[in-house]
Amino acid sequence: MRCEHMVDPREGGRVRPIAMSPEISWQHIDWLRGATSLPILLKGALHPEDARLAVRHGVDGLLLSNHGGRQLDTVPATIELLPEIHAAVAGRIPIVLDGGVRRGTDVVKALALGASAVGIGRPVMWALAEGGEKGVRRLLELLREEVDRALALCGACGVRDLTPDLVRAPAWPDTAAYAARPGGAVS
Repeated sequence: MRCEHMVDPREGGRVRPIAMSPEISWQHIDWLRGATSLPILLKGALHPEDARLAVRHGVDGLLLSNHGGRQLDTVPATIELLPEIHAAVAGRIPIVLDGGVRRGTDVVKALALGASAVGIGRPVMWALAEGGEKGVRRLLELLREEVDRALALCGACGVRDLTPDLVRAPAWPDTAAYAARPGGAVS
């Protein structure tokens, strides 16, 4: 596997390979927990059982990320996975939703579905490329305005008033894969 964003221009455009190790295990988290008192955030756990294991192994938080779908193009969007992951950790650790956040309504949906925070890396990079520090400042102002507007339109005084019932699930295509989802039978 390789990622095009890992091109090394010093080596004639060669793309560095991704180092995947089958030896990475939960014992590495245990070792890390014993080696540091710093918070440990685990990125990329996409299955509820992995989220439960992360809690059992002393992880301090999850970065719910599908790595932009670059590793496996059929991975669900993180917002789709959030309710199951949130239920699995049962409030024991925070969840940071990473990926797909572009508007204030995306922030509100993620918070309503159980995220403690969201990552906005790509929008920040775009704003930085477009307008430098001023561009990033303007992006953050716009996001804040959009979040405030979305909260008001939801009838919420603040993020603590957000609940999952404010978010409507998308209409899934009529396929066996989606019909097999818990509660996702398609009629």
